[in-house]
Amino acid sequence: MTYVLVLIVLTLAIPWGGTVIARRLAGVLPPRWACLMVTGAAVLLAGGTISTLIGLFHVPFLASLERLPLSQVLEVWPAVVPLAGAAGAVMLVQAVLVVRRGIQHRLLLKRAWLSADEGVGDVDGDVLVVPGSDVDAFALPGYRGRKGRVVVTSGMVRSLKEQEREVLLAHERAHLARRHHLLSAMVDLAAVVHPALRSLREALVFHLERWADEDAAAAVGDRRVAAVAIARAALASTSHGRVTGYPLLSATSGPVPQRVEALLLPEPVAPRGPARRAGVTALAGTVAGGAVAALALAYGLHEYVEYAARQLIGVPGGCSSLWGVVDTLIGSGG
Repeated sequence: MTYVLVLIVLTLAIPWGGTVIARRLAGVLPPRWACLMVTGAAVLLAGGTISTLIGLFHVPFLASLERLPLSQVLEVWPAVVPLAGAAGAVMLVQAVLVVRRGIQHRLLLKRAWLSADEGVGDVDGDVLVVPGSDVDAFALPGYRGRKGRVVVTSGMVRSLKEQEREVLLAHERAHLARRHHLLSAMVDLAAVVHPALRSLREALVFHLERWADEDAAAAVGDRRVAAVAIARAALASTSHGRVTGYPLLSATSGPVPQRVEALLLPEPVAPRGPARRAGVTALAGTVAGGAVAALALAYGLHEYVEYAARQLIGVPGGCSSLWGVVDTLIGSGG
């Protein structure tokens, strides 16, 4: 029983360390790879958590499938029913929160499209200019057959010079072209599964904006102009967080000073040199290894309990604990 409890605690604790390592790794990678790595880590770590809860929840059902009386299971593991019930309750809460979050995403997207319907399309057909005094701009993903659009208020248009407007539009078009809203949604939903994953949402917002910043700088061919445009748009913005996060990605989101500082530096590249490559490989391996270990431990819990249940049926006189099963197996050479 001690072994099983160690498996459970270790599996559920892995995301706390995994998120720390994921954020560190993202900090040394180019924005594109940082976004993909953070998203992958969030999904894998959330999957490990869910697998552990499922493995714990189905122990009593596994015993019934093995035709092992629940009373005998309780003699071996008295806490199995409370733990299975707790795992089931946690999964129910997670399911409710995920569905609720998904509904919030859809409602936010619907409201954004309703407000954007007031806008006037440009010649290219991918920009909507909304009249009003607000200073705002964001990427609006597609909805119910409508293609994604870049939404800009007339106040934002007046606040920027011509070349700066080109940077802003290139930034928001990058969000749409790279489908950043999908990555944001995946991490946002994964964060509902385990509280440790919430910190990855903020990290992803920053790196998504950095990715779009780099695409915008490449589109206009001047990193300094791009930096000035991002800074000016953020200073002029009156959204006050209204368009941050999924599914609306804005050039004014995230820590703008760090983004501007990065644009004033040379274009980021993947780490080079044996030492730097080794460091990145080690960090990436740790993140991936931690997530895979969570899934492996969850599967191990399933196999361990199933094997123990089968042995309990065949061991004369029963055993007082799962460790007794192991001792009996060792003693019998099995």
